[in-house]
Amino acid sequence: MNNDYERQPVPINERKKWYSISLVWIAVGIDLSAMLFGAELGAGMNFQDALISVVIGSTILGVLAAFCAYVGAVTGLSTSMISKFTFGANGAKFVSLFLAISLLGWFGVQTGFFAENAFAAIKGVAGWEIPLPLLAGIGGILMMTTAVLGYRAIEKLSSWSVPLLLILVVLSVVLAIRKYGASELSAPVENVFSMGMAISLVISVFVVGAVISPDVSRWARTKKDAILASFFGFFFGNSFMIVIAMILSRIMDESDLTTIMITVGLGIPGILVLILAQWTTNTNNAYSSGLSLAVIFSKTNKVVLTIIAGVIGTLLAVLGIYDYFIDFLTIMTMFIAPIGGVYTASYYIGGQKLFKQENHQAVKMLPLLAWALGTFISWLTMEGPIGLELFTLTTISSVDSFLIAFLFQAIFLILMKQRRAI
Repeated sequence: MNNDYERQPVPINERKKWYSISLVWIAVGIDLSAMLFGAELGAGMNFQDALISVVIGSTILGVLAAFCAYVGAVTGLSTSMISKFTFGANGAKFVSLFLAISLLGWFGVQTGFFAENAFAAIKGVAGWEIPLPLLAGIGGILMMTTAVLGYRAIEKLSSWSVPLLLILVVLSVVLAIRKYGASELSAPVENVFSMGMAISLVISVFVVGAVISPDVSRWARTKKDAILASFFGFFFGNSFMIVIAMILSRIMDESDLTTIMITVGLGIPGILVLILAQWTTNTNNAYSSGLSLAVIFSKTNKVVLTIIAGVIGTLLAVLGIYDYFIDFLTIMTMFIAPIGGVYTASYYIGGQKLFKQENHQAVKMLPLLAWALGTFISWLTMEGPIGLELFTLTTISSVDSFLIAFLFQAIFLILMKQRRAI
């Protein structure tokens, strides 16, 4: 088994060029949750405003991802290992546990989407009704295998699946427009989403990926490779499937991807899209969850931890976590986004030396406080029913929490520097 460097920096001679890393992020971005959100967005905003929100949200996400990925490229460390230097050895275990649980939840959500759509696809093409729990179990095992093998396997999967996915999905749009025309794209709809909420949700679909981008960018050969891969990968990967779903759902007045594929005549290829889209996305969830657990359980083999993560995520799918997709996405963003704010402030304000020296401090309270404050502000600014919506900052709660956590951690670091100088 190849070394995946889960608890140490990736050596320079093992690192990759930007385009292979960007393919990984594009593959992660092409998933059914993005399609589901795109269909909801297309039905809840006029097409032009929805398109603007996707472009703005994906641009912000790309910048945010590049900002975080740079830290991973310079240190060569995973997000959870970076947290070890940022929050202290034990503090990082708490943060890593939260990351792991969130990623397990994502794994369950994605596996659940896979099971539901696979059920509809197989029934539509072959007439068979395979039980959802069985499909979830098969899908979970399939998606877990690549994660167990490590980053190199994920890279290879992405390199051949992304071109195939792009061809099949674009083909479905062409066939749909030929069959139904494009007039419905300009048809008026009742606005359910405000521009700020739409942009926030566009970011939320992939914001966890931006925060944990060091898990992948640590494999970047240079800082430039990390920035290019992250910005391009996140911008294109996040926006592509959302826009495709908006177009298809508006043209066909249908939000279910499987139904759309079968209707336009892409039965078997449609099932292939379904399998590949979830496989490439969910394998990264299991992989990063395994990296987080490797920091918590430092003496346990990462392969074992990744298998455990995959099994738990699959059980969550069987139990129906995907029924709470939007609520789960919203709550998770509230807690995860500020983690990125804290560790990027630690790097850019505290300096690279903080990530090189041996860390003897068990818990660093001020970074944990910055994380808590970022989460709290996100709750105050987030739209209801989960958020209190008491005031607005950027109008995008996930960005609010990142910026607030970054700001407080920066202030704490500057005050500590001044105190040491005195």
